[in-house]
Amino acid sequence: MRVGVFTPLLAQLPLQDVLMKLKTLDICTVELGTGNYPGDAHCKLSMLDNANQLAEFKGILADQGCGISALSCHGNPLHPNPARAQLAQETSRKTILLAEKLGVPVVVDFSGCPGDSPQSTAPNWVTCPWPPDYLDVLDWQWNEVVAPYWIEQGAFAAQHNVKIAIEMHPGFVVYSPETMLRLRSIAGPAVGCNYDPSHMFWQGIDPIAAIRVLGDAILHVHAKDTQLYPANLPRTGVLDTKPYTDERNRGWIFRTCGYGHGAEWWKEFVSTLRMFGYDGVLSIEHEDSLMSPEEGLTKAAQFLRELVIEQQPTAPWWA
Repeated sequence: MRVGVFTPLLAQLPLQDVLMKLKTLDICTVELGTGNYPGDAHCKLSMLDNANQLAEFKGILADQGCGISALSCHGNPLHPNPARAQLAQETSRKTILLAEKLGVPVVVDFSGCPGDSPQSTAPNWVTCPWPPDYLDVLDWQWNEVVAPYWIEQGAFAAQHNVKIAIEMHPGFVVYSPETMLRLRSIAGPAVGCNYDPSHMFWQGIDPIAAIRVLGDAILHVHAKDTQLYPANLPRTGVLDTKPYTDERNRGWIFRTCGYGHGAEWWKEFVSTLRMFGYDGVLSIEHEDSLMSPEEGLTKAAQFLRELVIEQQPTAPWWA
């Protein structure tokens, strides 16, 4: 297992400077955004049709001795606004094609969230089964929108030897291990998850126990923490819609690794991932509103480097 970085937190720097900066932290693996919510500061989809641009990009990576763990295009491919859905879908398909060309095995995305009918203009995230209207909406979403798109998208990814790692995230139809495995059962083994433990904490899901539920569906991992505030939770509950920057009044916020949970927890998290077959990258994602990107990245890198052994464990003497 090794530590990597999801680079949008360094979007103000050119790729070469990003890689040089990360090498000072002993990190040589990156996850790059290609559009949609992460933006494309360090990886342009125009490379698909520009051999010179592609060669230059590969050269920068090679010169710095860096590899790519995943290309990320988190968007809402099921948005009820057709133009927004089309843009997200096109970005996703082009990202898959670029991943194939670069030999990158994983593309990270969101599942998306439709509206409540063909006439909708905004997504509708259903979070309760009553009144019964909500279950009708949920059935329509999965049967008429989610399944048709993801069956086709899963097949497209498989044709190009790429896997899609869905990040379980609030606001989208896949937000929990159960909904993740439901989508995987529909779309096939080319669709799994980008596992971000921070999104489990706020829902009251034990992220370590959830690894045992997800198993080999885990294709990529984000390293990000969450801090819960028991003083606020009785008032806010976990479905807290206040801005993330309203830290004093929220029930929880995202934190840099180690600032929500300590080394003992993260050691068990890493060990359980390995136990269930994941020995890839822990990609640092910075969304800590109490720290600058520079501080959050540095602290997360130092913290995780103490926990991760970057080689396969040797067989025990009794094996």
